[in-house]
Amino acid sequence: MNWFEKLNQYFPIEEMKSQEHMEALLDEKGDVYHKDEGEKHVLMYAEFPTFVFIDYVYVSATARGEGLGHKLMQKMKEKNKPIILEVEPVDYEDSDTEKRLRFYQREGFTHAHSIGYSRRSLATDEWSHLEILYWSPEDSSEQEIFDQMKHMYEEIHTYKDKTFYGKSYQPVEEVLKIDEKKSSSNMMEELNNKEKA
Repeated sequence: MNWFEKLNQYFPIEEMKSQEHMEALLDEKGDVYHKDEGEKHVLMYAEFPTFVFIDYVYVSATARGEGLGHKLMQKMKEKNKPIILEVEPVDYEDSDTEKRLRFYQREGFTHAHSIGYSRRSLATDEWSHLEILYWSPEDSSEQEIFDQMKHMYEEIHTYKDKTFYGKSYQPVEEVLKIDEKKSSSNMMEELNNKEKA
């Protein structure tokens, strides 16, 4: 199985970029967009001067528990820049979403709960609501993370979207919003409360 097939089997269709889109990013934006691939993992990420965005992380089920995910995160942290990624909201009926969030919590990631992020999938035409997690060596503010996410969205997610999908993703101002007074709960705190209960 090649790297794209591994990602495509693991991630929901509404979260996947097309193979052509990712290959174009690797070929045409190779100074920013990178693939770290091994027998048991695939890591796709964009490295900008002031932050890193993790687009996809796949670790083979046969390698889980071996510390490979931790090693990949350490590799990213050694860049000494904020690391941003998107996750599905926790569904306690789906143990994978909870396990994924617990992994990022152990790795020191924070939930940017003031950032709202919803986008329409060009593959399924369905809306996906995702949450933003980040790790920062210098306590970045959620406003800084928001600004970096907007930059990434325009540079990576929407890169030549009309060429690859026949239509365009929504403009960034429709997809990403920040509200410091947002009443949504912090997923990491919810996990801690669930653990204590």
